[in-house]
Amino acid sequence: MFVDEVEVRVAAGDGGRGCVAFRREKFVPRGGPSGGDGGDGGSVILVASQHMNTLVSFRFHPDFRAQRGQHGMGSNMHGKNGQDLTIRVPVGTVVLEIDEENGTPVQVADLTADGQEFRIAAGGMGGRGNARFVSSTNRAPRRADPGVPGEVKMLRLQLKLLADVGLVGFPNAGKSTLISRISAAKPKIASYPFTTLTPHLGVVSLSDDRSFVVADVPGLIEGAHRGLGLGHQFLRHLERTRLLIHIIDVSGETQRDPVVDFETIRRELELYRPELADKPQLAAANKIDVMADSDVVDRLEARLAERRIPMYRISAVTGEGVGALVEAMWHHLSLPEHES
Repeated sequence: MFVDEVEVRVAAGDGGRGCVAFRREKFVPRGGPSGGDGGDGGSVILVASQHMNTLVSFRFHPDFRAQRGQHGMGSNMHGKNGQDLTIRVPVGTVVLEIDEENGTPVQVADLTADGQEFRIAAGGMGGRGNARFVSSTNRAPRRADPGVPGEVKMLRLQLKLLADVGLVGFPNAGKSTLISRISAAKPKIASYPFTTLTPHLGVVSLSDDRSFVVADVPGLIEGAHRGLGLGHQFLRHLERTRLLIHIIDVSGETQRDPVVDFETIRRELELYRPELADKPQLAAANKIDVMADSDVVDRLEARLAERRIPMYRISAVTGEGVGALVEAMWHHLSLPEHES
């Protein structure tokens, strides 16, 4: 099951209490105070792991608590510190802290590298034992500090896939077929809308040890930025991509105008987040093997030229034109960012 957003509660460990104790030993007159300090509570630490690709485990285990510090003891024995709690999350996880008063989430971390750590909740300090309060005027203090409570936070974890290229387009435009042809990814492929219900990642390998990662994002429709269809829950997976590929169905089977399809998807990207529409883009006129009207494709190419977006005529099913498209992807990815 692919889950890319969850809410969890994390609680760091409380500090242990300080101890009030006095030495009661034979041959030690006026032994004095001997209460030790409490141990510090454990912290909660998030660690990015490349071996995870979903947040599904947090759906069934949304509450995490680190170990509390041990209380202080007599004979000046300090309590043991609580162990830190390490929570593994997928690489690409964005951590948002939810404000208790107004419920507003605020981003506090973005874990984009394997092994990257972030301490999200600090453990409480242990309290001081009465041996700490001895002075020239107070030889037998009966005071000790309580431990400081650990931090407790409500978090929203959002997964944004790390991919170089994002495939966008209407349902059944051929995105899943294309990614299955150019990579080892095996998404579900069928002839009905919304076959793909979760994003898929595929590694594209070229000659000379060249490779890049492609993300197949579930089909978008008009109003996706408002949550219609599969909505904006998957649009955020495009935010980290460096290049977008519009997959446009030109077969005529949908009875839709390919130019309108392109403009609709581009508008949804812009309404969701303007910088998405500003990313470098290519277009693939797909299903040319069953194309009914070549004039439609010519008109689409002319509109794309106005926006300075190169178009490639392909058939994801037969493989026609796919090689040229993949090489174009690599070419744009290899350009410096200010030139792409």
